[in-house]
Amino acid sequence: MSTALLTDLTIFVLALLIGIEVIGKVPATLHTPLMSATNAIHGIVLVGALLIGVTAHTVVGYIIAFVAAVFAGANVVGGTVVTGRMLKMFRRKAPEPELVSADGHEGLRAADGHKGLRGLADRIGVGRAQS
Repeated sequence: MSTALLTDLTIFVLALLIGIEVIGKVPATLHTPLMSATNAIHGIVLVGALLIGVTAHTVVGYIIAFVAAVFAGANVVGGTVVTGRMLKMFRRKAPEPELVSADGHEGLRAADGHKGLRGLADRIGVGRAQS
C-alpha cells in the first residue's frame, strides 16, 4: 500500500466520522431542509467521484471511485426527491370545480359562494322572513 493511498484512506475515514458526528447533532426537524439545501454539494461530490475514477490507475482506486459515485448519486436523487416533496407542501390547492347541472343550476353551491345546505336553504328561501 502506497503512502498516498494510506493518506487518502485516512482522510476519507476521518471525513466519514466527522460527517456522522455533525449530522447526529442536527435535530430531526432540520434534516429535510438540510438535505434539500445541500443537494448542490452532493452534485459536486458526484463530479469529484467521477474525477477520482478518471485519474485512478489501480483496482482499489476504481472501486473507491465507484462506491463514491454510487453514494453521491443516491444523495443527489434523494435530495431531489425530498426537495420536490417539500415544495409540493407549499403549493396552492386547485380550486374546486363549479357544480353546474345541464339545466344551468349550480347544485348545492349558492350564488354568494357558500357551499352545502346553507346555500341550498338560501336558494329556496328557508329561514328568511317572508314579506
